[in-house]
This record gives sequence, structure tokens and C-alpha cells, in this order.
Amino acid sequence: MGIGYEGDATGEICFNTSLTGYQEIISDPSYAGQIINFTFPHIGNVGTNNEDIESEKIWTRGVIFNSEITDPSNYRSLQSLDQWLKKNKIVGITGLDTRSLTNFIRDKGAPKGTISNKKSGNFNINKLIKISNKWPGLSGMDLAKIVTTSKTYTWKGVKTWKKGKGYEKNKNKKIRIVAIDYGIKKNILRYFSNYDCDVKVVSCKKTAEDILKLKPQGIFLSNGPGDPAATGTYAIKTVQSLIKSNIPIFGICLGHQILALSLNAKTKKMKLGHRGANHPVKNLVNNKVEITSQNHGFEVIENSLSKNIQITHKSLFDGSIEGIKLKRKPIFSVQYHPEANPGPQDSKYLFSDFIKEVKKYAKKKRH
Repeated sequence: MGIGYEGDATGEICFNTSLTGYQEIISDPSYAGQIINFTFPHIGNVGTNNEDIESEKIWTRGVIFNSEITDPSNYRSLQSLDQWLKKNKIVGITGLDTRSLTNFIRDKGAPKGTISNKKSGNFNINKLIKISNKWPGLSGMDLAKIVTTSKTYTWKGVKTWKKGKGYEKNKNKKIRIVAIDYGIKKNILRYFSNYDCDVKVVSCKKTAEDILKLKPQGIFLSNGPGDPAATGTYAIKTVQSLIKSNIPIFGICLGHQILALSLNAKTKKMKLGHRGANHPVKNLVNNKVEITSQNHGFEVIENSLSKNIQITHKSLFDGSIEGIKLKRKPIFSVQYHPEANPGPQDSKYLFSDFIKEVKKYAKKKRH
């Protein structure tokens, strides 16, 4: 059965194992070019609202659910998920055995596919198969330049959501952060507001010179969609120049991969990818295990890392790299999402670690 917007949607079929946060997942720009297959069967229970979105524009190609969407039951709900999908022109289908589809992806890898929603019920299957086969796939595709902001803006200073209070405003903008937008999530910006940051968000096409003119005390490399190596014509050169400036740098997800590429490492497409809010990661520095939220289909190749890079985190699912740190500079990144939303809060200390480095740098500059 079709839900949401009437039409066709073509992209890479991936699966997400999260039990909550479907609105945040669908609105994450990192899903550009992808159709999300949700393993949790009951999607839509709490409806949708105007607060739990990660981007003003929805870049996800389509969604696949096991069960039909029921009427929402939540005090924050303003609109049903079906209405919200229609409004944002997201094609959806229900009635599939989504866990069986997940097992197929685990065995065969993430396939290209097309889903179709038509009230008439008349589908040209051969045409849909041709559309799927013609789509080039995510390897070699630069989507960061498509989802990035078109102009520099200052984040409005809203903090992370709290029950009973909602989104409070940060009135103490003491620390200057420049965030390079490869497909940034709003909850990352909210976390920076928690730490009294004044955040300027810039396009991923900005040069290092443009960024340094803003006099940042810290630089953030955001998450985003697509093949990290495809950003090489502009992003790597910029980040390499920023590394030389000695300003603290923190990267998440695609930002982590771009940092690694800027340090002459290599990346590759994963067979399955990691997408969900229940992924165990081992912190190799303190030997603790963190349960993390993840959304990525590419990874850094371990044997391509130079000796001046320390591996700080590894996945306990498949041993892939989940975090790196430059040994002699305040520069580090993680593959997963410490800001979660949805997901656990085990890794939010990374924001605190980054802000400590930023404050150290700011203090040095004053003296």
C-alpha cells in the first residue's frame, strides 16, 4: 500500500534499526539519495511536530514501513506522519516484511531500487526496473554540494530540547565556532548552543581563506550524504589548509571521513553501512563501550592511516574505524553521531572535549 506523496522514488535501499525518532531520521540530510527501510514495524505512532526535524528541507528519497500508519497518540503531535510525508513530497510504501528485506540487504549489500505510490494501482514494473538500473548509485556521487547551505548564517542559538521547557535560547555566545555544512543536523548546532557557542554555518564550497576571515576559535566538520572521496575537488584542500592553522577541529560522520582524506587516508563504500541507534562502539582510550547512533555507508580504511593518526574508537559489530585523533594537534573526529536525536547520550562528552580544546586555543591567542 502506498503512503505519503504519490509518485516514484529511486535511490539506494538502506535499513535503520532505531525504535524511535522516525521524524528525525527522515529529516536527516545524510539520507539524501536513499530510501529508508525501517526494521521497527510500528512507525507513525507519535505523529509529527514542528520541532523534531533535523533540516528545513527533507532530502530522503523515500520510506518503507511494515505496517500502515495509525492515528498518532502523543501530546506534541500536530500532524500525522502520512500528512507530513505528503507535505514534504516523500514517497512511501507499507505492507512489506521489512525485516526480510533487511536480511536481503545484509546478504547481498544495499541495492538500488525504486518504490512507487499510485492511487490507480497501475504500475509499469519493467519501466521501474529500468529506472532503478539506470540510477548511478552513491559511489562517486557528491551530494554534500547539493544539500549544503547556499549562504552563511548564524545559528539561532537554540539549545537541545528538554521536557517541560522545550528549546531554550542560549544568551551567552562566548565561543566562536565555524561549522562547515556538508549536510548538518540541527541537533549538532543545538549542542553547541548548550556550550555557549556562537556558530556561523558556512557552505562546504567555502575556501579556507573565507573561513579563517570569520576568526573561528574552533572549526566543525559536519555530517552529510554521499561519497566522501567525491568531495575531494574542494573539501580536502580546504580542510588541509585549516589543519595547518592549528585551530581545533572536530568532525562527525562525513566530516570524519573528509578529515581522514585530508590526512591522506582513503575511504571505501561499506557493504551494508551502519544505521540505527543501538550500535556498540569501543573507546580505545579508556576501554569503555558506548552505545551510539549511526548513519553512514562509507568508512575509513584502517591500513591507509599514517603513523601520526591515533585510532580512538572502533565498532564492536565489524571492527571498522569509528574515531581518529591527530597525535600532535587538537584535531579529532568520530564516525557516529554523539548528538544522537534519536539515540543514546553516551558520547555527548565529545562536545565537551572539543570545547575544552577550543578554550585552550582561545586563551593562547589572547596571550
